[in-house]
This record gives sequence, C-alpha cells and structure tokens, in this order.
Amino acid sequence: MKIAIVTDAWEPQVNGVVVTLKMTCRELEAMGHEVVMITPADFKSLPCPTYPDIRLAMASRHAVEQRLDAMKPDGLHLATEGPLGWAARAVAIHRGWLFTTAYHSRFPEYLHLRTRVPLSWSYAALRHFHHAGHATLVTTNSMIDDLVERGFDRCHVWTRGVDLDAFSPHGARLDRGKAPVFLYVGRLAVEKNIDAFLKLDLPGEKWVAGIGPEEARLKRCYPGVRWFGVLRGDDLATLYRTADVVVFPSLTDTFGLVMVEAMACGTPVAAFPVTGPKDVVDDQGLGGILDPDLWRACIHALGCDRDKVRAHAEQYHWRRATEQFMAHLPLIVHGGSKVSVDRAMQATFN
Repeated sequence: MKIAIVTDAWEPQVNGVVVTLKMTCRELEAMGHEVVMITPADFKSLPCPTYPDIRLAMASRHAVEQRLDAMKPDGLHLATEGPLGWAARAVAIHRGWLFTTAYHSRFPEYLHLRTRVPLSWSYAALRHFHHAGHATLVTTNSMIDDLVERGFDRCHVWTRGVDLDAFSPHGARLDRGKAPVFLYVGRLAVEKNIDAFLKLDLPGEKWVAGIGPEEARLKRCYPGVRWFGVLRGDDLATLYRTADVVVFPSLTDTFGLVMVEAMACGTPVAAFPVTGPKDVVDDQGLGGILDPDLWRACIHALGCDRDKVRAHAEQYHWRRATEQFMAHLPLIVHGGSKVSVDRAMQATFN
C-alpha cells in the first residue's frame, strides 16, 4: 500500500509524536508499504503562539489537495489536529476517502494551561475533527475511557514501542558520585508539571534533559539542577542508564514514551498514578513506583529491581504497534463510489 501520513508535528521538533511517526514509518516500510509524509517542512510556516519551537504550516486546502491527488494514496492517516490535519480532513471528506486519525496529546488541557480557553470549547472542536474519521487511534485503554466519557467514539488502541537494542541496560554510563541521581527527560513546558519534581527535597542530584519555553524560568528557580539540553540516540541511552530513577511528573500525558525508554535501560520510573503512567509503568510496580506523593514514589523507586524493570519494557514493540495502526487503516478506492469504498474496506480486513 501507499500510505499518506499528514502531521503538523515533525522535525526539528523533539517529542513523542515525532518519534512515534518516524518509527511507524520505519516499520511500515519494513513491512513492504510505501509511506509519503505531508509535514510543515513542505510549506512556509509560522511559530506557534506561546510555543515558538513548534512551527504551524501556512498551507491552504488546495495546496494539500494537490499533494494528496499527486500521491493517490491507498490509505490516509491524519496524525494531528493542526492546520495540515484540518486541510487534509477537508480534502478527504470532499473526495469520499476514508481515513484514520490519532489522539496523541491532551491539547485541550495544554491550551487551557497556556491561555485559559475553556476545556469544553477545545473538546467540542476535537470531537468534530475526529468523528469524521473511520477510527481514532489512542495510546492506551485508560485514555480511551477518558475520551469516551467526553463523547468520542470509534476509539481503538495504538500503543507505542521502544528500540530495545538502542535503549539497553548495557553500555556506557556517565561519571557520577555515589548519591542517587533523579532524572527528568522531556519538553520544558508548563503542561509537563516539572516544578512538582524540582521542588522536592530529595537526596542526591536532580538532572534534566530537554528544552522548551519554560527553560529560562526553571534554570533561574532551580540553580542546583544539572542541565543537559536535548540528547538523542546513544547519548540519551547513556543518560537513562546512569540515573537511578527517571521522574515523570506530568498529569496530562497520554502515554509518555520517555518512560518506556528509561525502563528499557533498566531505570525505574517515579510518577503520579494518572493516565499514561498507570498504563505504561503498571500500578503493580513492575516498571517503577506510582504514588500521589511524588517524593514517596521517587524514594521507593530506588529499591526497584532493574532487571525486572527492563523485562517490563520488553513488551513494547514498534512492530506490534504498527500492526495495530494497520489493522484500522481503511483502503481508499480512487474513482469509486462510497459503496465501493466501503466494500474495499471490508475486503481489507477479511
């Protein structure tokens, strides 16, 4: 199949959405499919208000339509609800194409934290966006339950994976003292609730890897923290395996890919028992410790068995995740009626 993926999140952004799409493309191509991306890199763009690291494409529906018509995709996935996602959605509806969408991020909560826009407004817009699709792919069952309560339907799990060779307990470590090292990895943004970690009175050191709009304020408020900026690949794996605990203070993430990467390196996670951590880390303590008291979670995570933490991470495979992605992707029949499209879709899954 030729699969078109439309996304407003792409390089040079460093986040879980971009990693997920890149790894999904890799697996799809390994399975014999052709993948064509439509991203902000294809158009002029503007910085997103309150988050300039994210670029918003200045793309008309016509421009997106031209690209999709030139591709003649057999399947279409809309990864994000940004300008490109909305433009591609309009084209697909006009063409009578079936498509899937994905719910990667709690955008209403993020927008509310930054601008105080009521959650009900944002969720109404997102329901409208996703209800036009054949299926909405969601990271976890807990997140599906949350969306169903908010009126979403046709939601299906599309989990995440980790490169178990790249992220491993075996390999280089940084020089460090004997005191415990507590590490945060991710965007430095208000929705990540990083203060909840950095204000804790913990033994040892606090390390942070990442950049974002909160960077200057956090560095000013917490001068005793060791800052690493953005790390990738081997350097990131080295940092994970050097730490004693990875702290994940977010209350709004839908998954939290950094938790799986940390666990794959044998490093336990300390987090709140909320959507994301309670699905990924497991509330039985297999991948770390979940506790409403984040300090207590951090301290207890020091006692986790790192071999068992690694074993827990080994259930996350990108091939399995990509098979879930493909299981819900309907076939597009060009030049056919809606009836023929529906029949083709049924034949795809039979």
